[in-house]
Formats: sequence, structure tokens, C-alpha cells
Amino acid sequence: MIEKPTSLTPTPQGYADWLADLKGRIHTAQQRAALAVNRELVGLYWQIGRDILARQAEQGWGAKVIERLAHDLRAAFPEMKGFSPRNLKYMRAFAEAWPDAEIVQQAAAQLPWGHNLVLLDRLKEPTERLVYARAAIEHGWSRNVLNIHIETRLLERTGKAVTNYRPLPFVFAG
Repeated sequence: MIEKPTSLTPTPQGYADWLADLKGRIHTAQQRAALAVNRELVGLYWQIGRDILARQAEQGWGAKVIERLAHDLRAAFPEMKGFSPRNLKYMRAFAEAWPDAEIVQQAAAQLPWGHNLVLLDRLKEPTERLVYARAAIEHGWSRNVLNIHIETRLLERTGKAVTNYRPLPFVFAG
């Protein structure tokens, strides 16, 4: 008996809706998995940066140790990218810029590493970094869009920047 090609067999009732639902669930699961991997990777990079900072402070290690560490990590994990001396220096700067682990988990780890590098390179004030990080998460900005919004000072122009100004509550005179 010769089997009909799949495309020639009749589609059962409700199949198209079920297939669309399955595709949606698969896509959602893929996105959640990618976000989970990203969170873990950014968290790892923060921990490595924190460790570098601590050892440099405690033991006076210099930049040459980062070169050595990069070499040793690449030798131990040849299939992984991200252990260049430059990236290790970024990890150190990242940990220095975000010293609070809770903020890292809530904001920085929700963004891809490239977004975090843009925030590090472009914004020196911690409050500005945090505001732009939260906006990028909320609006799903790509790295290029984040760059453009920082360059054009979008949040400052829209009145969403963090400032020291706190309006006084309005008091009714009796």
C-alpha cells in the first residue's frame, strides 16, 4: 500500500487551531529558555567581576592577572566565548557599577550582556543606568534603540529621569 504524502491527507477538524496553539507554546518556551540562559550568564559575569574586584582589593592583583585569567578560562572552556581580557575587564566594571546583587537580578540580568555594556559605556550615574535599564526591559528595546534613546536623552526629555527634586505636598489652608 502506498502512503499519501502528509500534505495530501485531509486536515482533521480543529487541527489548525491546535497547531497554532502548539507553535505559540513552543515559541514562548524557547523565549523563556533564552531569557533564563541570559539571566544565568549575566549573573555569572557579575560574580566573576565581583571576584576580580575583591581579589584585586585584598591581594593587590594588577591587570596582568586578568590576562592570565582570560588565558586559563579560555583553555578550560574552549567552546565558550566571553572570556577575553576585554570582557573580563567589562565584568569587573559591571560588578563595580552594580554592587547590589538584588538590582543585578531585577534589572541588569533581565537584559542581554550587550545592553549592559551600552549602559556601562554610555552612562556614568547609577540612577541613570537603572532608569534606562528598566525602560529597556519594559519596552523591549534592542541595543541600537537603547543607544539612540541614551544619545537623544529620551528619558530626560520625557520627564522620566530620576532627579533630586521632590515636589512638596500641596497643603490646604484652613
